[in-house]
Amino acid sequence: MGVSGCGKTTIGDLVARGLGLPFLDGDSLHPVENVAKMAAGTPLTDEDRWPWLATVGSELAAAGDGGLVLACSALRRSYRDAIRAQAPDTLFLHLDGSKEVLGARIEGRSGHFMPPALLESQLATLEPLEADEAGMVVDIAAPVDAVVAAALAGIPGVATGARTQPAQPAQPAKTASSGGTGVRQPDVDLQAAPFNLDDAAIAWVESVLGSMTLEEKIGQLFINHNNDYSPEYLDGVLDAYHVGGMRYRPGPSSAVQEHIRYAQSKTKVPLLIASNPEMGGAGSCDDGTFVCTHLQAGSHPDKSIARQMGQVAGAETAALGCNWAFAPVVDIHYNWRNTVISTRSFGNTPEIVVERAKEYFDGISESPTVCAMKHFPGDGVDERDQHVVTSYNTLGYEEWNRSYGHVYRELIGHGVQSIMIGHIGAPELSRHFRPGMADRDILPATLSPELLQDLLRGELGFNGLILTDASQMIGLTQAMKRKDLVPATIAAGCDMFLFFRNPAEDFQYMMDGYKSGIITEQRLHNALRRILALKASLGLHTTPRAELVPPQEALAVIGSEAHRAVAAEIADKTVTLVKDTANNLPVTPETHKRIRLYGISGGSDFTRGDPLAYLGIVQDELEKAGFEVHLFRTAEQREAAGETGTNFMSVISEEATGDYAEKYDAALVFANVKGFAQEAAIRIKWSSPMAAEIPWYATEVPTIFVSLNQPNHLIDVPMVRTAIHAHAGTREAIRATVEKIQGKSEFQGTFNENVFCNSFDTRL
Repeated sequence: MGVSGCGKTTIGDLVARGLGLPFLDGDSLHPVENVAKMAAGTPLTDEDRWPWLATVGSELAAAGDGGLVLACSALRRSYRDAIRAQAPDTLFLHLDGSKEVLGARIEGRSGHFMPPALLESQLATLEPLEADEAGMVVDIAAPVDAVVAAALAGIPGVATGARTQPAQPAQPAKTASSGGTGVRQPDVDLQAAPFNLDDAAIAWVESVLGSMTLEEKIGQLFINHNNDYSPEYLDGVLDAYHVGGMRYRPGPSSAVQEHIRYAQSKTKVPLLIASNPEMGGAGSCDDGTFVCTHLQAGSHPDKSIARQMGQVAGAETAALGCNWAFAPVVDIHYNWRNTVISTRSFGNTPEIVVERAKEYFDGISESPTVCAMKHFPGDGVDERDQHVVTSYNTLGYEEWNRSYGHVYRELIGHGVQSIMIGHIGAPELSRHFRPGMADRDILPATLSPELLQDLLRGELGFNGLILTDASQMIGLTQAMKRKDLVPATIAAGCDMFLFFRNPAEDFQYMMDGYKSGIITEQRLHNALRRILALKASLGLHTTPRAELVPPQEALAVIGSEAHRAVAAEIADKTVTLVKDTANNLPVTPETHKRIRLYGISGGSDFTRGDPLAYLGIVQDELEKAGFEVHLFRTAEQREAAGETGTNFMSVISEEATGDYAEKYDAALVFANVKGFAQEAAIRIKWSSPMAAEIPWYATEVPTIFVSLNQPNHLIDVPMVRTAIHAHAGTREAIRATVEKIQGKSEFQGTFNENVFCNSFDTRL
């Protein structure tokens, strides 16, 4: 217990490890409403606290004789009494510090919903432990290890040995590090979470492992990206490379299912079949249901939105024959300039990420699916995209533990089975485990044994499967030669390698790495045990081969009316009014009949889809509502339609005339700027210099800007006084937006401070 900044999470977790007990951060039990108040600098009232304190007490009581260490402020005697009412045997450890020490610690951290301004309020509220309360006080001015030692020494039974200390991980006979430093290499506990295998399943794992040739063992480490649907292609992949998993190129659901069925019928060991269901069923096949983005699922107080997204994702991908979801994304969107996870993160606080990721996991787990959360050690600090350059999580060790570490501890404890490692370096974390490490030696996490083995396996206690992110990403490939990095990922602690670049080359690089000792026998077998255990945890070892993929009739759930109804309901809930400072809304056909409609996109990306396809839906929905729509076309669009003698200057002269307000009653700008993996960060790219579609007209007529994707556009259009985030270019989202613009339904969505991009003018 103690005020903000005293180190409850860090010290609590270390004390828990010293006692061999689980740890829970009480902050994670706050409802979203409490988090929002604290983030805004508003102290909680007792009415806010009582339900939370009851939950804290219930968690402690549920631990029973097994015990639990829980971090909770518990500042007042009445609050502690409320906890004791649920859990009478609770022992309170007060982490006490001077105002100066606490203030310095709070000022030095970021990413927490408790702002420094609330310290005074907390100190005023604090009531020290009384003589009749079971507990102790420890001064936090000492180093962390001394604080932990003092805490453990003061807990009854510990000093006298009454409590059993936790077992230490097994030590390897030789190092698995490509750099030659000794690192902890735990053995695999197949009976423990997240595998939870029984004796028969463990026997299957060991039997298959014992029956494999060396080539088959090396092949199991790879996840292939299937670029071809032909049986001949699959025969070649399975016969030559013996892969352990596959992720296919999306296509029609019937073709995808048949492709997976053929692969499972031909493989010696059942395959992990991965999908990327970050938005529901969309992306797993061409006809899957787009439910919502992660950000959308974090943009409403109803946390069940994330569960619904997971439920649809699980139902639709399982119908295809998939059993492994590369989701949820558990990154924290701290940096508004970061656009690789701006819509793929649930939000900008650890608390919202933990809450919604658990909901997604619970929803998708209703189907026979395991999850790979991503991207450890955490994206969202650097603005750059690991697809095109190595990016970095630059948080210090303690700050990382309070934010990303908290997220990973919570989700590991919740049962997530695998973790995808980002090609993201973490200089301060690496130096915590390897003091004095030079800048040139900082590597992405995929190649860093100190991050994978010391931190993820050791401190976080993760026993599940670790896989790399896509191996073609420049965030990985810029680090070292391909022949070295392929085996180095496994040596560092990854269990599976995502995607060949050149199958024959990569397979041989991995084989050479094993034969040269870069990958030790123990490291190889630990990886293989986890791969096989994940398959056994899905029941693949007992399911008849013909039943690993559902019958064709199961595809009826994909894009079903019921799933589209879920998407429509979520779209209605999450369309968000970011600002309307000029009171432009509502805009109706009766008040603003003539609409000038502008469409903005980032241009065509690697998907080769029409970047302005959404604009036809917008125009259709506006006209159905009774508006008269006048669609703006750029010089390039006019030339493509056959017009001659036009250029961007002539378009500006034609568009920006003094009679603009006489021709149009309002202007609507719909932006669907998409894409990542092709540039380090995404911003609006106008059609030309001083382009006619830039909202100069905001001073002429009521102007409404609607983003259908990115949340950070106000930095480029601060002149608009009405901004809406609709999250998606689907008909459901566009229809809901048009209705809300007219005032036919209320805006329900919420947003975080990233939308204002740390600039005063975006709020005007």
